[in-house]
Amino acid sequence: EGMAPPHRILFPPEKICMAWQHSQGAGAGLHNLGNTCFLNSVLQCLTYTPPLANYLLSREHSQACHQEGFCMMCRMEAHVNEVLHSSASAIEPWAVVSVLTQIGEHFQDGRQEDAHEFLRCTVDAMQRNCLCGNSNVDISSESTTVIHQIFGGFLRSRVSCMSCQAVSDSYEAFLDIPLDIKAAASVTKALEDFVKPEHLDGENCFKCSKCDKMVAASKRFTVHRAPKVLTVCLKRFGDFTGEKISQVVEYPEYLDLRPYMSQTAGEPLLYSLYAVLVHSGGSCRAGHYFCYIKASNGLWYEMDDESVALHDINTVLRQQAYLLFYVR
Repeated sequence: EGMAPPHRILFPPEKICMAWQHSQGAGAGLHNLGNTCFLNSVLQCLTYTPPLANYLLSREHSQACHQEGFCMMCRMEAHVNEVLHSSASAIEPWAVVSVLTQIGEHFQDGRQEDAHEFLRCTVDAMQRNCLCGNSNVDISSESTTVIHQIFGGFLRSRVSCMSCQAVSDSYEAFLDIPLDIKAAASVTKALEDFVKPEHLDGENCFKCSKCDKMVAASKRFTVHRAPKVLTVCLKRFGDFTGEKISQVVEYPEYLDLRPYMSQTAGEPLLYSLYAVLVHSGGSCRAGHYFCYIKASNGLWYEMDDESVALHDINTVLRQQAYLLFYVR
């Protein structure tokens, strides 16, 4: 694929199970422990991520874990097992709330935080735990942990020289795709904008190694390796102001990623929506977070802190979404 192969495979890919192993309705809701709706909604979206839940329900991680002190994988395993096996209508997510500042040192107890930032820090912390005890791992091998094989993909950045047509490729791992929505009324339009070539000239000229000088060039991002679980963040908060972009952005129940890949020829690359995280309110530091999840029985539920209520797909698709979760 143009990328260096991994020296080591840290988790056997054939052990990742994409379909739910058993069918049940939604598990427990989560009590709000003081401005923890951002954390509750992210945890619910992760709990109903089929390949992650299957792995955590097997308790395979904790049986082999030798981590001293804080381990996010062990915390998530305990949390997911409690939510999906509890007979209570709601539980208190202390397993995660009590280690909030270890998940991200800038997080503060009792303060509303940004849900996307919390998701990012939680998945990063799980990825770090999967790499523990594996020193001197090359970049390609880092992408073979169970976490990166579920959530991770690779982007290709291709710069083409306008003078000699020479091409320079670089690759970067991603765990979610942030989409600009200022000029996009739908996720598919935002994805089209994401892969649209950008013209580099003037102050942004490119040093072409073949021409050996600064030249005008075109730069284009494409999805080079697609993840098993695609997480999309609709950038609703202004970079500096924190002001909210509250426009409606349409998102489909089924998404074909093929048109946005480096290789656009071939079978459709279909994803199915299974969780939508919603923010209501005026800025990222205020308002309220809740989510909709698709349980293993195929039905949709609204998870709003301790409240769990059955809903239909039409309601789910009409939300002011902030984070979208799709599974292959």
